[in-house]
Amino acid sequence: MLPYQYVEEPTAAPVTAYAGLFAYLDLVCVLGVLQAVDAKVRVCGEQGWRDRQHVLALVLLNLAGGECIEDIRLLEADAGLGWMVREAEKYGLSRLERRELQRRFRKGRERAFPSPTRLYEWLDEFHDPTQEQLGVEGKAFIPGKNAHLRGLDEVNAALVGSVQKHAPATEATLDIDATLQETHKQQAFHCYQGYRAYQPVNVYWAQTGLMVHSEFRDGNVPAGHELLRILKESLAALPAGVKEVRVRMDSAGYQHDALRFMATGDEGRRELIEFTVSNDMTAEFREAARRVPEGEWKPLARKRGEAAQQWAEVVYVPNAIAHSKNFPDYRYLAIREELEQGELPGMEDSQQAELPFATVVMGKNTYRLRGIVTNREGDGADLIRWHYLRCGKSEEAHAMLKRELAGGRFPSGKFGANGAWWALVVLAYNLHMALQRLALPEKLKGKRMKAIRFGLIGLPGRVVERGRQLFVRLARDHPALGWLVEMRRKLKLLAASA
Repeated sequence: MLPYQYVEEPTAAPVTAYAGLFAYLDLVCVLGVLQAVDAKVRVCGEQGWRDRQHVLALVLLNLAGGECIEDIRLLEADAGLGWMVREAEKYGLSRLERRELQRRFRKGRERAFPSPTRLYEWLDEFHDPTQEQLGVEGKAFIPGKNAHLRGLDEVNAALVGSVQKHAPATEATLDIDATLQETHKQQAFHCYQGYRAYQPVNVYWAQTGLMVHSEFRDGNVPAGHELLRILKESLAALPAGVKEVRVRMDSAGYQHDALRFMATGDEGRRELIEFTVSNDMTAEFREAARRVPEGEWKPLARKRGEAAQQWAEVVYVPNAIAHSKNFPDYRYLAIREELEQGELPGMEDSQQAELPFATVVMGKNTYRLRGIVTNREGDGADLIRWHYLRCGKSEEAHAMLKRELAGGRFPSGKFGANGAWWALVVLAYNLHMALQRLALPEKLKGKRMKAIRFGLIGLPGRVVERGRQLFVRLARDHPALGWLVEMRRKLKLLAASA
């Protein structure tokens, strides 16, 4: 064995293993998240823990790497973090409100964070059992949100709005997509892939990395269900100052009411919205692509290792709108990719067609076929590449929500409680992206959450008070010390401007 022993720290000064989390506490205060929670959520009464304390506990749990509510016990054991959390939860309160905060606990307060039992009880308040009785067997159903759950959505919108005030963006490219998360909860429904899951729909703002809107859903609800409503709610959630909006969606968004809403600007009630949407691979579209002359197919620039693709503009009018004069004209772009395998010898054509993607035979070759509908002008190749960007950062955001934060493990069998859990995961994600946009050093921007925890959040430090001033002592010559000092300088400027 190595020559060491584990012993208890003899001094009374609290030590923390999460010194980098203090920067997130600063940001929560500067952006007004705690005040928004008090005004919007309204679960807690006049005694005991406040809503801001529950939200702060679960957001920090996500950022620190916890996966379940029971992990709050580890944060509670961190005395240095607890001290700083007590300071943060008083932010924005008057002297009278701070005194009332202490008097809310009749037997005195001993904990920095609510207990796991109390957190479970708080999450249960977001569940509305009457909504479950409204579902009809065999039909997609989205339970309505109670006032508390709507309040969490408003808190997220307030956070996005605060980031916009400090770092304005005039353009918003919205990537709307659903994501599946498997669960073993018996109350969950089976998704189209055959396992029990939840399937939230997320709206990702590409220019900022923020999640503008998210709706928690059961796994059996199709991704395109009530998509027009999601689109309208997402536009309403965009903060002031956004002047130009574009939308990218996969084939779940290929719904003519949603396309018409964007192409006409809701019949002239708002500005037009440019979009690219993956269209359905109908037999009519395949036939239209097959009729395109060979000379009109143009190559798509590709990266090394990617399959060669070609694109062409297709003259196509879907049957659903072919007999209406009120629908706007769209552009349809077809993308084809030659299959290297080709037809297997001895297989019938009907069997050969059983592939997980659409194919079309042109001449002697068989191609994989994709399609995009758009109301944008410009070179088709540029539009296709722009549309493909949808599968980059937005999918990375989904992975972060489910794997690097606590969105991959749900705490309850109650739909509303899990919906609140997911909303808090999204809030933690947006807080991290806000820190990246407003204060994170250039060297750390673009790093995955795993790397941020390793290099910034998981720092040992000692919290010391001298002359009513708090100091967080870090190891000598650690590179994170310079990062945190610079981040606090930027956050201090934000606080002054606010």
